[in-house]
Amino acid sequence: MDTLTQSYTEDISMADALLFDLTTTSLREVNASLHALGKGDTKVRILHPAGKHSIAVGLTEPASVTIDGHVGYYAAGMNQAANVLINGNAGVGVAENMMSGSVWVKGSASQSAGATAHGGLLVIEGGAAARCGISMKGVDIVVGGNVGHMSAFMAQAGTLVVRGDAGEALGDSIYEARIYVRGTVASLGADCVAKDMAVEHHEQLALLLKAAGYDDDTSEYTRYGSSRGLYHFHVDNASTY
Repeated sequence: MDTLTQSYTEDISMADALLFDLTTTSLREVNASLHALGKGDTKVRILHPAGKHSIAVGLTEPASVTIDGHVGYYAAGMNQAANVLINGNAGVGVAENMMSGSVWVKGSASQSAGATAHGGLLVIEGGAAARCGISMKGVDIVVGGNVGHMSAFMAQAGTLVVRGDAGEALGDSIYEARIYVRGTVASLGADCVAKDMAVEHHEQLALLLKAAGYDDDTSEYTRYGSSRGLYHFHVDNASTY
């Protein structure tokens, strides 16, 4: 995780990168070029994204991609192995279905950040809107600000760390994912409860915070997870389904 943090510092100032300007090159051409990258630590900088959708999606090589500006829907979706840095805000579904690698948003993110993501690390320095981490399946997400309602809905595996507050119905119908929140929670969703923080939880949280560039006191956080009341149908829980 220390390596990830260092790589982003280097990416911001890389001078020897492949350069793409979306004012003169079409998005289709840029994504095609990214998909054609060979193996190795290739560095790429994309200028003037201007909120375009689906920038840097489906990357399968360990490239370092810096996007200078705001991006639209599904930026860095389906990422595998690449480190993608977004110097701006991100629209709906940033890092959606990410498999591995990392995505770092210097601004805030709209709805469904990290939705269905299976692995890797997603860092959002600002806030994230509704449904952050919905149906996450193994990704680690660190949000510097607040998250909106229904975040971690049906989260199956992975970790969501929220340094600010969480909206309503946090962790609704959660499975084995872990949620750590430093601020207040408007309300918990079905089957989501506060849980004790053991040594392993403090250690895991500290590592994730360090990877995202934070050194918070982990004792300020509350852990949330499944009470496992909805794992199997039971007539007593019928009104909850």
